[in-house]
Amino acid sequence: MKHNPNVKALFISHLGNQQLKKTKQREIILNAFLKREQHITAEELYLQLKPKHPSIGYSTVYRTLKLLTDAGLAREISFSDGITRFEHHYAHPHHDHLICLSCGKSVEFVNSDIESLQELIVREHEFQAENHKLEIYGYCKQCQISTKSKKTVNVKTQKPKKLSSRG
Repeated sequence: MKHNPNVKALFISHLGNQQLKKTKQREIILNAFLKREQHITAEELYLQLKPKHPSIGYSTVYRTLKLLTDAGLAREISFSDGITRFEHHYAHPHHDHLICLSCGKSVEFVNSDIESLQELIVREHEFQAENHKLEIYGYCKQCQISTKSKKTVNVKTQKPKKLSSRG
């Protein structure tokens, strides 16, 4: 996916506003983050960069992701596992998530009916919404199949119970 060239300019502008320098390390981290469309943790990004850029430390990766978030270019998300992940935010449509409780897989989806209903509820309650998120927790298709096959195996491998001969 081709990335919006404004992202780099916005990040550089944000660094200037914070009186921070544009460094080669921050640029490498930004580029690696922009190439990745899926959610990513600071540790995952650090491990991805480490072989080619051993001088970039974990704390630099984490701080840069926080700067991207502060600049409105990334968004922090945390599902029920408590792990903070980062995703693209600038020029990306709002979306919601389906999260598997078994394998942790997340699926992004956009549904205009859900968005319209949320806007209606906000208006009905004369509420000024600033942000919202919808996360639906359950089990993905693969984990459902896996769970069903495990149950079938357990039923087949259980020994039949002996009936007592008491009368």
